Amino acid sequence: MTELAPTTARFPLRSGLTIIVPAYNEVSTIADTVRSLQNQTVQPEGIIVVDDCSSDGTGEVAQELGAIVIRPPTNTGSKAGAQTFALPRVSTEFTAGIDADTILAPHALELLLAAMEDKEVAAACAFVVPRRVKSVWERGRYVEYLSSYTMSKQIQDYYGFPLISSGCLSTYRTESLRRAGGWSTRTVGEDMDLTWSFHAAGLKVRFVPEAVCYPIEPHSLYLMRKQLKRWSHAFIQNLRLHWRAVARVPYLRLAVAVGLWDATLAPLVYLLMLPLFAIFLSPYWLIGWVIDAPVLLVPVLFGALPRRELGRALLSYPAVFVLRILNSIEFAKALWLELVMRRSLKDFEKGH
Repeated sequence: MTELAPTTARFPLRSGLTIIVPAYNEVSTIADTVRSLQNQTVQPEGIIVVDDCSSDGTGEVAQELGAIVIRPPTNTGSKAGAQTFALPRVSTEFTAGIDADTILAPHALELLLAAMEDKEVAAACAFVVPRRVKSVWERGRYVEYLSSYTMSKQIQDYYGFPLISSGCLSTYRTESLRRAGGWSTRTVGEDMDLTWSFHAAGLKVRFVPEAVCYPIEPHSLYLMRKQLKRWSHAFIQNLRLHWRAVARVPYLRLAVAVGLWDATLAPLVYLLMLPLFAIFLSPYWLIGWVIDAPVLLVPVLFGALPRRELGRALLSYPAVFVLRILNSIEFAKALWLELVMRRSLKDFEKGH
């Protein structure tokens, strides 16, 4: 296996940071990701691409661009497995995990590292914006991200308990990461598992809204269902695993309860029950829409305004209601399989 070696710096600032990029058959996106990392205002000491036994030349492309490529003897079966495989190669104070379909705003790493000057901070995560916003599913996710990252994520950061340090881009204190055992494969949501493990250990997790990353989100119903299936099972698996730690923290209890409401009942109430009640009982039930739709729209517009994307946000807004229905269906199925049928999801399926 190739030993870790520093990349050539283009900027005077050095970071004490190593990037781990898990990649399986990502030949169409890996070059953009590596170039984005190489063009940060703060240079990483090394970029490790874990070519998880790809069959499409992913590793070769990354190596040609100057990344360090390592390859496990067999496919690890998950993003978490690939990242943890690379962790022993890290000798820097900080580690970052980034998806192989994600690019970063030029200052993203610098801003995330600045948040970690506090020695008690174990992880810091970025604002996530879909790189492509064309299909109804991409538009729904775009609105969803604008809403959550503009409002709820910042509230979570204010109270010191972001629910997820997102796996598409997060920086970690390497020592804290090693103490947690790296990225665990015991659930299909390694980023949530790691975040809640940090919370249980009394370590800080930060959200840095000025640091922005751009992943590729699912563009079709088939791919979105795969992603939502994994996310739904991951939430339930992590809740079962960490419920004692969650129960000890009042804000975490509230945040999880809100998440359960939003994933299960809210879409059914607003998008199914209210229209039915309006048709068969009284049109006044539509007042629920009058209240809910603008409330959801406000953080979306606040998120879009500084990005000069008001038009895109307004055009995309109806798509989020379609996404909420699909999410509700997938979450209900996951609840049934995980808690009633005891058929826990084990396979890690990519959502793009």
